[in-house]
Amino acid sequence: MPIPRIRLAVRDWDHLVPLLTGRAGARGAALEIETRDITPDVLAEPGLDGGETSFSRYALARAAGDDRLVGLPVFLMRGFRQRCVLVRRDSPLTSPADLAGATVGLTGWPDSGNTWTRALLRAEGVDLAGVQWRIGPLAAGETGKDRVGARPLPANVRVADRPLADGLADGTFDAIFTPFMPPEMFAAGGRFRHLIADYRAAETAYFGRTGFVPGIHLLALRREVVDRHPGLPEALQDAFEESKRTWLERRRLLADTTPWLLDELETQARIFGPDWMPYGTEANAAMTAAFCEELHEQGIAPRPIKAEELFG
Repeated sequence: MPIPRIRLAVRDWDHLVPLLTGRAGARGAALEIETRDITPDVLAEPGLDGGETSFSRYALARAAGDDRLVGLPVFLMRGFRQRCVLVRRDSPLTSPADLAGATVGLTGWPDSGNTWTRALLRAEGVDLAGVQWRIGPLAAGETGKDRVGARPLPANVRVADRPLADGLADGTFDAIFTPFMPPEMFAAGGRFRHLIADYRAAETAYFGRTGFVPGIHLLALRREVVDRHPGLPEALQDAFEESKRTWLERRRLLADTTPWLLDELETQARIFGPDWMPYGTEANAAMTAAFCEELHEQGIAPRPIKAEELFG
């Protein structure tokens, strides 16, 4: 039988470079991988067999009985959220607990990353219903994303009338949640700072408590593609694992892509062990269960979701 051609769309994560260059590949399949500026909507593009998908939107769809996508425990995007809360440089706020009763802008209500960030507030006893949440883009002109989701918003959640960076600067918001930093965070004397000054220490402590780095996006395939090629999910997981492993080997050898990448890689190995972003159902069981619990506790999911509902 001819080898199937599988077309995937993903963001251009460094650990996928070996797949993009052909150094890594899938057993029994020819991969065509496109890179995108924003996360693709696999179901909205008939030509796609799969691609990078929001963890929260995938989990909510599966919980609602929509199984058109088959998720793989291959988390293409992971990241701590302690770094994702910004305040004005002169703000007195210094911890998630300080956001009780605040007005907070965020880039999307059901988003995976923002769900994890709200979990940090819950862990410090903040009543999420007492926060005034405002949803909007980080900067003017950002389009192409559903920021609200399919379910009605809670009474304390509204769409913002200005971009988040503008609202933080002029005092409309006490803080904002954003996974991607505004340009001025990389310049001296900017208007904003991280709420948690030493977010690296806070994130290291979080990993010590939980044993995981939160998953944000995963790889998903159309159901009909899996039905036609039942061995494809395993082959793809192996291929993405090979890509990640090859990327790390190359970075450890060619570490001069940033001035101190070698130090970062050595520190990373000491804290997280050989793999900070493991693939596989078992390796992600605790993280998946914690995320499903947060979706329900925060009112994003109308019923509790069992982790085993998501993969298979």
